[in-house]
Formats: sequence, C-alpha cells, structure tokens
Amino acid sequence: MSPRTLLVRAAAVATMDDAGTEFVDGGVFVRGHLIEAVGPRAALPATADDVVDLPGHVLLPGLVNTHHHLFQTLTRALPAAQDASLFAWLRALYPVWSRLTPAMIRVSALTGFAELLLSGCTTTSDHLYLYPNGSRLDDTLEAAAAIGIRFHACRGSMSVGESAGGLPPDALVESEASILADSLRVIETFHDPRPHAMTRIALAPCSPFSVSRDLMRETARLARACGVGLHTHLAENDSDVDYSRERFGCTPAEYAESLDWVGADVWHAHCVKLDPAGIGRFAATRTGVAHCPTSNMRLASGIAPVRAMLDAGVRVGLGVDGSASNDSSHLLGEARQALLLQRVGHGAHSLSARDALRLATRGGAAVLGRDDIGRLAVGCAADLVAFDLSGPAHAGAAEHDPVAALVFCAPAPLALAVIHGRVVVRDGAILTLTLSPLLAQHRALARRLVRGE
Repeated sequence: MSPRTLLVRAAAVATMDDAGTEFVDGGVFVRGHLIEAVGPRAALPATADDVVDLPGHVLLPGLVNTHHHLFQTLTRALPAAQDASLFAWLRALYPVWSRLTPAMIRVSALTGFAELLLSGCTTTSDHLYLYPNGSRLDDTLEAAAAIGIRFHACRGSMSVGESAGGLPPDALVESEASILADSLRVIETFHDPRPHAMTRIALAPCSPFSVSRDLMRETARLARACGVGLHTHLAENDSDVDYSRERFGCTPAEYAESLDWVGADVWHAHCVKLDPAGIGRFAATRTGVAHCPTSNMRLASGIAPVRAMLDAGVRVGLGVDGSASNDSSHLLGEARQALLLQRVGHGAHSLSARDALRLATRGGAAVLGRDDIGRLAVGCAADLVAFDLSGPAHAGAAEHDPVAALVFCAPAPLALAVIHGRVVVRDGAILTLTLSPLLAQHRALARRLVRGE
C-alpha cells in the first residue's frame, strides 16, 4: 500500500528553516512520515487522504524539549520545597522520591507527555536519574511509545551518597558497575540511530554533587563506543559552582572538560553560572546547553547568559525542567519565559520572539544532535503543530504578526499536533490516550507518594 498523505493548511506558516522562511496562507504536505512539500497554498497539492484547514492558526515545526524530569509531575508545589533554592529543594524531595514505584514512573511520564503535547512539544528528552523499588528507564520508554511522542530517554544515575560527600541519601544511589551495565542494556535494547528515529538513548550521570569522576569518565567512554549522547546538570547556581571549586578545585566548565564532557555529543542543563571562558570552550567544542528559564527563576538560580552563548556560537535549546522546580511543562510558555528573562537580564534587544521560537525548535533539535526535526523542510520528519490565535488573548496581535504573537501573548491553545506523520492531537484533544482516567490515577498516586501510604 502507498503511504497515506496529509495536507495541513494554515493562515500563517513559520518553517524555521535556515532563511527563516514564513508563508501567509500556506501549509505542509506529508507523505508517510516525511514532509514532501512546504509553501503557499497555491504551490501545494490540492488534496490528500487527510486535509486539515486551519484558518486563524499558526503552523510551525513541533517544539523540542531538551531537559525534563517527568517523575516530578507527582510532586508539584510540595509545601516543603516551595521556597527553597536548589540544594535545600533537593534535600526536601529526595525522601519523597525514594518511595517511587514503577507504576508511578509510568503514570507520571504519561501525564508529563500529555502536558508537553498540548503545549506543542513533539520531541522531548527526559532525565531519569533515580530508580527506587524496581523502577527502570523502560517505564518511561513504554509510556512514550503508548502516547506516540518522539523521545530521547536519558539513563541518569547517582553513585555518590551523603556518606561519601554527595548530596543524595545513600538509599538512592546505585553502584557504578550496575549503572554501567544497565546503561549498556538500555542502549542495546532501545536506541535507534537511524534518521527520523522515534527513540534514542543518552547517558546522563546526574550532577557533580551526586556522581564520581570515575563514573563520568566511564560513562563518556561507553556512550562514545555506542554512539549515543551525554547529558548532565552543570553550573546551575552559586552553590553548584562552590561545590565544584571546593571538591574539584576548578569551575564546572573546567571540571566537564577535564572529564571529556565537551563535544557535539554532549549537552548540559542550565549553565546559569557558565563563565566567559566556559562559554568560549563550549562554543569551540560544539557543546550544547539546555536553557530552563522558569526553573532557574523558581529556584532563584539566576539568569543564564543565553545571548552571550548564542553570540559565541553555543548550541542552545529550551527545557521545561522537572515539574517540581517549574511546576509546569508548557514548552511554548517556556519560550515566552526565555524571551522575558533575557530582556530582564540583558536588555530589550537580547532575544526576539523569533529567536525564542528558534530555541524551541531548531535550537533544541541541534542540542539533541538532530537535523531531521525542528524545521518544516522537504525530507524532514513530519512533526508539526498548529496553534489557534482566534481567541481574545490574541485579538489585536494576530492581525499584525501572528508568529510573534505566539511568544509575546499568552500561550495559545494547541489545535493540531502531528508526529512522524501521525495526527496525535486534533481539535485540541489527544487521540492516543484518554486523559480523565489517567489524571485520576495520577492524583491518587501523587497522594500515596507524598503521604507514604
């Protein structure tokens, strides 16, 4: 049988290609899982197996999320962690997270995926770094396959507990031998290196204050032998920098470089306190950064020097971060926060609306090492989203610049999401799962987790 075709037409199209091409009254024609044509209405085929007309909407590539902790959807707005900075926040939450079960990991992932989808995200990474009570990375991978989202699963790890000078309790760390063995198992079982892959694996020791230098080195060797990416937290706040200086005698960027944790296959989350020398080194080595503006504000970590990173040539994408430090997983909202926070810290010209959308699309794709997503172009994976600008929140903006309105105005409701050529969200509703029973189960598990039932 021939592959099914899909034609999506909208009032405005932002391709996010190299030239920043945009169309008024344009669309995308899809065959199978690939984009076959992009352009104005007159240049596209007139019909397809499925035709979606979206007047009053903006069509753009699916958004790409480069940093998350999906399990944290179960511990949003926890009172003990509401008014804490990073280290105190973690100490308040570690005992709760030690009670996580495989069912909790899977349901929290499904809930987080659903929230991301409804914000326009079609590709996400996730950094799962603790595995209590028999939990495995497989639990999130199964959830991603069920909902149909493109997924970069990061096999995280913690190996240095409190008794050895680390931050996490000893009960939440693993032996380094078992971490490396399971990392290899996950790669061999799930990683797909082919173009347009739906599932990829990265290896992700959690942070300088929870893993050893030996594990960082051995993880890098394993990842490069297997051809997968590397991810960790770095330079998130002043306490993080102080820990690196006191424990290792160097800055976080120097620490990363000393362990061979720089390069086009590496991306670091946050980098709020990355100094000019670190920015230069990251640019020279093509090391990526996941910028998480809301989490950085929520934990009072600071304002990451994103404009300086971009000017230097650092690859930068957006991350919503965990739902216990952001309390939301809205990627379009995160693009707006990125714009506003850069302007607070670095001036009105530091980031434009289209710059912010580029971080959420092309930037995120580049950080994840992909050139087959993040833009609407012939031959790319058919990941596209459309937002409805017909409501009161966008009146008086959509008429002037509908693309910029996506960022300057309140986040618009999602009407359509297509992933790998498959319609996953239509008329604002997720087609691959039923939300009501999922959310009821999630609420019950959140109560059980926090109360220790």
